[in-house]
Amino acid sequence: MTEISFGPFCFDMAAGKLLRDKVEVRLRPQVRQVLRVLLLHQGRSVSHDQMIAEAWQGTFVSRHTVDVTVGEVKKSLGEYGRWIVHRPKMGYSLEVPTSDELVRKGWHFWYRRTPEGAQRAIECFEQAAAECPGDFRAFDGLSTCYLGLATFGMRAPREVYRDFLAAHERAVALGGLTPDLRCNRAHGLHMFEHRLPEAEEEFRQTLREKPAFATAHVRMSLMYATLERLDQALEILRLGYQADPLLPTLPAAEVNVRVWLRQYDEAIAIGTKAVELHPYLQIVRANFAQALQCAGHLEDALAEYRLASVMCPDLPWLRAIEGTCLASLGRRREARAILEELEDMRASRYVDAYYMAVFRHALGQQAAAFGELDRARDENSAFLYSMSVDPKADAFRGDRRFTRLREHVRTPV
Repeated sequence: MTEISFGPFCFDMAAGKLLRDKVEVRLRPQVRQVLRVLLLHQGRSVSHDQMIAEAWQGTFVSRHTVDVTVGEVKKSLGEYGRWIVHRPKMGYSLEVPTSDELVRKGWHFWYRRTPEGAQRAIECFEQAAAECPGDFRAFDGLSTCYLGLATFGMRAPREVYRDFLAAHERAVALGGLTPDLRCNRAHGLHMFEHRLPEAEEEFRQTLREKPAFATAHVRMSLMYATLERLDQALEILRLGYQADPLLPTLPAAEVNVRVWLRQYDEAIAIGTKAVELHPYLQIVRANFAQALQCAGHLEDALAEYRLASVMCPDLPWLRAIEGTCLASLGRRREARAILEELEDMRASRYVDAYYMAVFRHALGQQAAAFGELDRARDENSAFLYSMSVDPKADAFRGDRRFTRLREHVRTPV
């Protein structure tokens, strides 16, 4: 056995190298030896004498030295340091929760970024929480899933955001406010509570604690869009690329920012590279399609929308923007068929109203379009965050109802 994986860590037994999420955690030599012994005896107690014999090769050291060194190991593991347990008269043991496999499987499903994947992830995290109620990772996973369902228009934010807050609170109570959990909270403050100054400070604190956290850069750029500070959005994305150049949501976000700046050629160039790197991520392809549509390449945009819908057929707003593109092409019969399909779908599932508003306006249904915007406000649609800069909302500008809705997006709830 040359490598041992536990939680987000991988320890190379031969090289004595510890990685967390593929990033090396620096350890001094003696700390590496103590961690190695704990991993070799995972789940079993290692007495002080046994630790001295194996980690110090029999060289005499005090019990205090052993305790201090184990303390360094715990600190190096961060919030996972609580997995190292001390029992008087027995010693130390590394006890990975039995829910570990379920948590790993949950994240695997979540990274599909589809409604089905999210539901399967939630099932895994719920089972993990039932098996090990003290495992903060299960609640971290649940909070991320619920926030993602609201953000990506998979479930009604007004309903699912409550579940996010409850799971997030439990995760923090069990594991502390980690940078990942802080970033989730900042995103919620921005998107669904509209508390923008607080969100900005929480994002800044996240990046102070974890400067290479590229997801925080992506989410912060979205907040700057709400504030109409698009130059800052581009700058924070540039820093995100330095942290993790292959994170797929980075180019997806940059395509949007370029579109909001009306830099359509740049948006298309970035989108072209993004779909080459991440061809099966629907959000990348959908954003690329919107750049093509804004630039007037409607047939190419329609092809991309349809590919995105094939990849994720259970995401209704993808069908809405496909219908909008069909209406712009003059193919109104096909567009109306999609509209009827989405209206029927509403009887049993969430259909985001913001994209329905854009769709109805493209079909000439102006009154119904503003009705959809009111519904988007009532449902707290995540997609309202960009309405001040989004070209798709240009048709609504100048109307007092749109102005009132813009104020809603900046008013704390």
